[in-house]
Amino acid sequence: FLASQGQANCRQALALGLDVSGSVDAREYRLQMDGLAGALTRPEVRDAILAFPDAPIRLYVFEWAGPGSVRRVLGWTDLTDQAAVTRVAGILRSTTRIKQDPSTAIGQAMLHGAQSLLSQQDCWRFTLDLSGDGESNSGPRPRSLRQNPGIAQITINALVIGSDAQSLGDRRQAEIAALWAYFKNEVIHGPDAFVELALGFEDFENAMARKLLKELASIAVSQLDRPARMTP
Repeated sequence: FLASQGQANCRQALALGLDVSGSVDAREYRLQMDGLAGALTRPEVRDAILAFPDAPIRLYVFEWAGPGSVRRVLGWTDLTDQAAVTRVAGILRSTTRIKQDPSTAIGQAMLHGAQSLLSQQDCWRFTLDLSGDGESNSGPRPRSLRQNPGIAQITINALVIGSDAQSLGDRRQAEIAALWAYFKNEVIHGPDAFVELALGFEDFENAMARKLLKELASIAVSQLDRPARMTP
């Protein structure tokens, strides 16, 4: 499928998947939801989102945990103005946690995100973001899905949430490095894919803002007349 300028209504379909597996407690859940809301409404991020109102960013947010444990938080929404961004932030801040499978199925989250993106055929770019604080321990192995017909044609970026426990000492740095390497080698995929790091859930908002700015900046004005090819 080729989304031409005449057909395309959005410049980027952006699906954000948040880890709510058993390793994430109630406080950390809240830091993720409120952190995403805070990142979206930061002036520099909001301005980047709204830079091209005639070709808006289209956003989808979901929670993921074990196999079959996926919940939509925000359906596909065009961020056309400041009011739309504010409404999305309000939805995120008012979302409360429900019981989910405690295991961590990153591969399943990849499949859900890709399927959701494939439904947005009038967009020029297709990006899936997955945040997580641990390796996959259930469901399909993430790396094995990279050649899946849907996943092969999207970009997958990651936000790794490393431990902020000072008591771990030197082991803390080693564990963060290992988790970053895992997401780099097993999860991210596509042109210019990258891993962003949050040093604990308290740093989630800052890391999310950095990641969003990188993703939004990657769509340069000179590229807006060269839509991407997407095959259902």
